Amino acid sequence: MSIVFAILLFSVLIFVHEFGHFIAAKLSGVQVNEFSMFMGPAIAKWKRGETQYSIRCIPIGGYCAMEGEDGDSDNPRSFHRAAWWKRLIILVAGSFMNFLTGLVIIAVVLGCSPRYVSTQIETVEPESYLAEEGGIQPGDQLLEIDGQPIRIYEDFQLMALTMEEGKHDVLVLRDGEEVELQNVRMERKLLPDGNGGEAMLFGISFGVKDTTASSVMEQILPTAGYQVRTVIVSLKMLFTGEAGLKDMGGPIQIVKVMSDTASASSTVGYALLNMLYFGGFIAINLAVMNMLPIPALDGGRCAGLLITTLIEKITKKKVDPKYEGYIHGAFMVLLLLFMAFIMLKDIITIF
Repeated sequence: MSIVFAILLFSVLIFVHEFGHFIAAKLSGVQVNEFSMFMGPAIAKWKRGETQYSIRCIPIGGYCAMEGEDGDSDNPRSFHRAAWWKRLIILVAGSFMNFLTGLVIIAVVLGCSPRYVSTQIETVEPESYLAEEGGIQPGDQLLEIDGQPIRIYEDFQLMALTMEEGKHDVLVLRDGEEVELQNVRMERKLLPDGNGGEAMLFGISFGVKDTTASSVMEQILPTAGYQVRTVIVSLKMLFTGEAGLKDMGGPIQIVKVMSDTASASSTVGYALLNMLYFGGFIAINLAVMNMLPIPALDGGRCAGLLITTLIEKITKKKVDPKYEGYIHGAFMVLLLLFMAFIMLKDIITIF
C-alpha cells in the first residue's frame, strides 16, 4: 500500500506541477506544443488547437512542452519571446501548484483528525527546570520563544530540536493576558517518561483539543509554514555540516519512511492519514526545493531570467538563450547523476 501510495503521490505532484506551467503558459499566450500525463510511449493522444494532449504508459509525472522553451524560436508566441514577467509567472506556477496541493492535503488531514495537540501547557513536572521560580505554569499557552512565534505544537517541536539549551525569553498567554517570562531555563533533565522509566525531557505536556472547522482553518497556514521552516533548517544543517549525505534520502527512502509510518499506526485510517500528512510535507518540500536558485531547477531558471533581463536592459542587446540552455543542461546531467547516487545509497542502506 505504501509503494502504491508513494507512486500515486509523486505522479500527482509532478502532474500538478506541470499543469501549473501549462495553465500559466496558456493564460500568458505562450504556445504549448504538448501536455502529457505520465511518461514513456503514448497510449492515447489527441490534438485540440495547437496543443497535443497525450496519456503515456509509465504512471510517473508528466510534462509541458512549450515552444522555444530550451532555445530561441522565430514563433512570436514562443516562451523566450514572451515578456520577462510572463515567463517568470510561468516558471513559478509549477511550485505554486505544489504548494497549493500541500495546503489542500494539510486541510484534509487536519479536518479528518478528531483531535489535535494544542500549544497550551497541561502539566509541568515539578522537578523540571521549566518549573523553577518565574517559569512556565500549567494552563500557560506558548506564544513566542526568543521572539519566534509558536502557532502550533510542531513549532515548539522544531524549536526544541534546533535551539541551544539554556536560558530563553518566553511569551505566554496566562489567564487571558500576555506575560513575558525572562531567562526561563529551557533544558532537558532526567525525568520520569510516563512508562516506568526515565529520559532526558523538558518535563512538560501539552493539552489535546477537539478538532473544529475554525481550528482547521487556523492551523493550515501555520502547518505549511512549519513544513517550510523544516526544509530550510534541513538545508542549513547540510551547509553547516550538521547533516551529511548519509542523512539524505530519495524516493526509495521516502517509500520506506511511509511504510514505517503506516506500520506504526494503530489503524488503517490513521495509517492513511499519516501517509497523507507526509505527502503534504513532500508537496511543500518540492515547492521550496524547486525554487532554489540552482540551474536546471525552476528557481535557477528564474534567477537566469532576471539576470539576462537585467543584462539586456543595460546593454540593449538580446542574450542568446542557448547559453543559458547549456548551463541548465549541464546542471541537469549533474542533478540526474546525484539522484542516481542517492537512490543507490538508499538501496544499499535498506538491503
